[in-house]
Amino acid sequence: MPKNSRPRQNAPAVGQRNALAPGLIAAMALLLGVVVLDGGGFTIVQFVVSILALIVSWFAVQAHQWWWLPVFIAIAVVWNPVVPLPFEGQWWLAAQFAAAFVFILAGILIKVPRTAATKASRAK
Repeated sequence: MPKNSRPRQNAPAVGQRNALAPGLIAAMALLLGVVVLDGGGFTIVQFVVSILALIVSWFAVQAHQWWWLPVFIAIAVVWNPVVPLPFEGQWWLAAQFAAAFVFILAGILIKVPRTAATKASRAK
């Protein structure tokens, strides 16, 4: 057996980033929203962003990072397609990019510690 053929032992991760996938999807939707800002497809972007803001806020609550809650509740309200707020122009465009940055940042920073049950189920 060659020297370098030992099995590699990876250190187990101490946490999982549950908000990363919804944060990245929301950021992509927001960047797509810049393109369709004046069209009818923006309503779909608003639905996606507001729903994913609530999902990310739930993951923040699970991670005991309560300070994210007001940020994502505000995003859910501002991008709410049911009762839209009358935003337009450069401010709305800047808000799209700012919210995309916030979603990516939260996806990276919101981390839930793994429990023993999670580790045991991954070992199977």
